[in-house]
Amino acid sequence: MKTWTLNGRRYGCVRICVCALLLWVCSAGVCAQVTSVRGRIEVEGTVKVRHAVLPGTVIWLTPVAGSIGDPSHTTPGVPANLRLVQKNKSFEPHILVVPAGSSVEFPNHDPFFHNVFSLFEGKRFDLGLYEAGSTRVVRFDRPGISYIFCNIHPEMSAVVITIGTPLYAISTREGQLSIANVPYGRYMLHVWSEGMGPESKEPAEREITVAENSSSLGVIRVPAVSGQGLAHKNKYGRDYDAPTPDNTIYKQQN
Repeated sequence: MKTWTLNGRRYGCVRICVCALLLWVCSAGVCAQVTSVRGRIEVEGTVKVRHAVLPGTVIWLTPVAGSIGDPSHTTPGVPANLRLVQKNKSFEPHILVVPAGSSVEFPNHDPFFHNVFSLFEGKRFDLGLYEAGSTRVVRFDRPGISYIFCNIHPEMSAVVITIGTPLYAISTREGQLSIANVPYGRYMLHVWSEGMGPESKEPAEREITVAENSSSLGVIRVPAVSGQGLAHKNKYGRDYDAPTPDNTIYKQQN
């Protein structure tokens, strides 16, 4: 079995034939054959350990021009009520995938101030200081990877991945990936994983073909995540100051 390796941006072709459940999706009287695309992740350069914590990983498929008969199956809708909640000095969820054009709420459920910001290529914004119980909204209008931080609490981080396709999967705790209802055709497979970090400006990618006997991605090897989380500076490009107990932004609000 061949595998893909993200580190150093070297990839091998994975073509493993598996038995796939075929579904039929009909639109405007035209039926397209679809299947489920599956794979799993492993950490590069390590021995597989049972119950090991694997990096959060997202894959998505974008059709190669002219390769999909009915493009409506690969056109995402824009869902409502997308939220990245600040609670217990963390973001929930840690990884959020949204269609381009989505608006995401950033409610503060902590009893103190937050200052959410992102200075990376996906979406640049600075929400400023806002208090407990309040909410800010950001529109993610184009595809890209947005690394989200708090200018007060350096331990807080999240990632918003904005894509132009409904064909995506977020890895499970066991490292499994599954995208349902994928029409047969040629696609660019994009891979992002936590170990890639903000310095990786583009996700890894490779062209694949989805067909009746070719719907498994096999093993995708991803970089390990350091125990320090996503290393970053504050919104001014400087190291974070140590918390000041007398500063009101660190105090619980009544």
